[in-house]
Amino acid sequence: MTRLEQLEKMHVEDPNDVFVFYALTKEYEYNGLEDLALQYYQKLMDQHPDYVGLYYHFGKLLEKHGRQEEALTVYNTGLNVAKQQNDTFAHGELLNARTNLEMEM
Repeated sequence: MTRLEQLEKMHVEDPNDVFVFYALTKEYEYNGLEDLALQYYQKLMDQHPDYVGLYYHFGKLLEKHGRQEEALTVYNTGLNVAKQQNDTFAHGELLNARTNLEMEM
């Protein structure tokens, strides 16, 4: 059984396990299933908006697909979540990503 298959099975068994949900999303991305990864990032954000780790990676994948305005929205949402959680590392990472994207635009 591949890692992807294992994660899919684990997600079916416990769809509310946010870590498995995130790991599955990243595995889709790593396996080149980026459209599916984008859908799962959105679902993850909708269902687990406090999972601050998703925002940077979701924004970067949106950028890769030329969806800069959506990436900015994701970064801004993530910045708010990071601030609420007092997560200075995530806040700095997201602020840097947003600033770089704004400079490119």
